[in-house]
Amino acid sequence: MPRASNAPASRERRKRVLKSAKGYRGRRSKLFRYAKDATMKAKYWAYRDRKTRKRNFRMLWVQRLNAACRAEGLTYSRFAEGVKAAGIGLDRKILADLAITDETAFKSIVEQVKSALERKATEGKNKAA
Repeated sequence: MPRASNAPASRERRKRVLKSAKGYRGRRSKLFRYAKDATMKAKYWAYRDRKTRKRNFRMLWVQRLNAACRAEGLTYSRFAEGVKAAGIGLDRKILADLAITDETAFKSIVEQVKSALERKATEGKNKAA
């Protein structure tokens, strides 16, 4: 019985790896051994950095909101508390976009937040008394 080499499947696998390594520099795009390592590393980085991108955008939105809120006389943490108290269902992404593109809408949201914070403060005083 002749020895089975599995050559078609191996060749297909190598072609697939080399195709995915297209555009890499030097031997990383030409030789299977190095292309395999390069593509594995690229997949690892892509997976990791999808998470990092979410983190970075959230930080950016918070920074933008903090700057816009401080211009209105609030800190970001008080603003976040007031958004929750006012029952505003907008997330950080939308609020940050409003702060940049539509200042009048953001100012009206800030006014709602301030009034909700005042209501919350007076309710707290009434409960304490």
